[in-house]
Amino acid sequence: MISLQEFFNRHHDELQKSGIDHKNNLIKRNIVAYMAVNGPSTLAELTGALHVSIPTMTKLVGELEEDHLVTENGKIETTGGRRPNIYGLTSSAIYFAGVNIGRDNIQFVVTDIQNNIIASREETDFELDDTPACLKRICAGIEDFISSCGVDRGKILGLGVCIAGRVNPNTGRSYKYFTGGDESLVEIFESITGIRTLLENDTRARCYAEYNSGGSGDGENILYLHLGRGVAIGIVMDGKLFYGKSGFAGEFGHTPFFDNEKICSCGKKGCLETEISGVAVEEKLIDQLRRGSNTILREKFERGENIHINDIVAAARNDDTLAIELIEEVGEKAGKSIAFLINIFNPETVIIGGNLSHAGDYIMLPLKASTNKYSLNLVYKDTRFRLSRMGTNAGALGAAMLMRNKIIGLA
Repeated sequence: MISLQEFFNRHHDELQKSGIDHKNNLIKRNIVAYMAVNGPSTLAELTGALHVSIPTMTKLVGELEEDHLVTENGKIETTGGRRPNIYGLTSSAIYFAGVNIGRDNIQFVVTDIQNNIIASREETDFELDDTPACLKRICAGIEDFISSCGVDRGKILGLGVCIAGRVNPNTGRSYKYFTGGDESLVEIFESITGIRTLLENDTRARCYAEYNSGGSGDGENILYLHLGRGVAIGIVMDGKLFYGKSGFAGEFGHTPFFDNEKICSCGKKGCLETEISGVAVEEKLIDQLRRGSNTILREKFERGENIHINDIVAAARNDDTLAIELIEEVGEKAGKSIAFLINIFNPETVIIGGNLSHAGDYIMLPLKASTNKYSLNLVYKDTRFRLSRMGTNAGALGAAMLMRNKIIGLA
């Protein structure tokens, strides 16, 4: 019998070959996938769901026990008759790593097969730059984290990496950063770590983590608007992430929404990012400081220190009038853009995430009022709004979850 590490990393079409061993391996993948979604299960539940005979299921679950991927959790209570055994996934058998390469930080996590975070780390002394030196720093950080996270490298079956900008998970390439070489980012990371790797867009990864957060009740159709230093959306339709033809769906921040002369990072004028991104808010506050406006951030500005969007959010929460006004302006303009989205998609839930979401009501109240003003009344009443419940490592967690699903056969 092959090892579980080898088994899960074999290409899917190898598992489709004829022969009893290949058929059994495919069933075992399905057993793991079923338990990952539905939790601990009895043999009867597994046979009913996977349409496999009781003797075969008993044999295959026994093999998964021998490989320490499945464990017996005792017997369940019944109203009468023989009590059946219940089996669940072993958390310590295999793990997955996730990395979020942000504009000004990198987050790392290791998760078990049930998506629990086992280890995490954040590097804040980082700035994403399209240079070989930056890519070398990223590779070194990933390798160092995997080597020091406390989990046996041989048990880490997959690495999910997410990064800002246009990403095609099928090609494993970013089309914004590190595009000069012949190797894709996936090939580079796999050669460094020796671990199967998936590359994903950072907002989509956050959206997926948000969608899968326990008991969210958000439904099967959600929009996730990320208001960080950039602007993007993640889309879940019928319970699945929406990618578009080439994996570039969600670049909402580059919609030409405003009639202004501001040049966006994409090279075009008037993009949504030029008015409602964290970078835009930083620039507006600095411009106001140069004009003599008063704010509790003036001392920091006069010391020559950089003012980050997190500083502005913190100032707003500390009743700073200028910071509040700038964030409320973002809320009003973001709400108008969301009205456009919900009129098209009619989602069950709109989730607001990113740095600006931490401003709470200062952003949500004007955002909802503006959305209500500019959207169709019936559509607005159909839509639930909420702030993100995830922490700063949502992107890394989402990337690890997507890699897990791909390996165990849920993707």
